[in-house]
Amino acid sequence: MAASTLTIRLDSNLKDEASRVVEHYGLDISTAMRAFLTQIVNTNAIPLSLDYEQPNEESLIAIRETKEMITNGSGESYSNAHDLIQAALA
Repeated sequence: MAASTLTIRLDSNLKDEASRVVEHYGLDISTAMRAFLTQIVNTNAIPLSLDYEQPNEESLIAIRETKEMITNGSGESYSNAHDLIQAALA
């Protein structure tokens, strides 16, 4: 197997933080990158979550309440942010 060199440009802070994390696992950046690329080849996929995060329970409740308010025509309306803030402070 012939060796090859891969050069990437990235922010120094990102490199430093990533190095800190992989060193916690006893690795260096080169070894972690080889493992990452090996995983891509072995799984024929990028081993990252590219999905949007799902809303938590509190957000789901707020979404349901908002949909109900829209359906029922209930809730308050405000013509500008100032009025909304004033109502919230009252």
